Amino acid sequence: MSYTDTFIRIAEDCPVETGTIPVSDRLLPPAHVIQYHLLAGSPYRYNHEELLYQVYVRHKAIPEAEHESRREEIWTALFSKNHPCLRASMLPKKYGWGVHYDAEGKIALYAKESPKYDYYTTKDEAGVKLLNAMRNKRS
Repeated sequence: MSYTDTFIRIAEDCPVETGTIPVSDRLLPPAHVIQYHLLAGSPYRYNHEELLYQVYVRHKAIPEAEHESRREEIWTALFSKNHPCLRASMLPKKYGWGVHYDAEGKIALYAKESPKYDYYTTKDEAGVKLLNAMRNKRS
């Protein structure tokens, strides 16, 4: 699922008050750490599907030459099953990052304390659909 002109607010039960950079000491970092580095390093570069693909090849440690030469095969296999949207990502659920999809569906992150987060979540002229990230715990 890909959104356009949408902003995902942090989860109602997000445990942090500011955007926190996720870290991992695992050899292969979890998806949310890879998502953070891709989106923070290149805002509005990836749409949802391209982000999923890039996270997948990095998480599986597929060498760049291989994932470029086998892109269509890997892409087809990856998208033969459903994937959760970024409302389910740990970034807005636990780390305090709002997720903005522009008119083309390209994605950027904004920390909860940032002026842009405030702009997208409080200004009617921002012109975006507001969604909440999924809660961490059932109520």
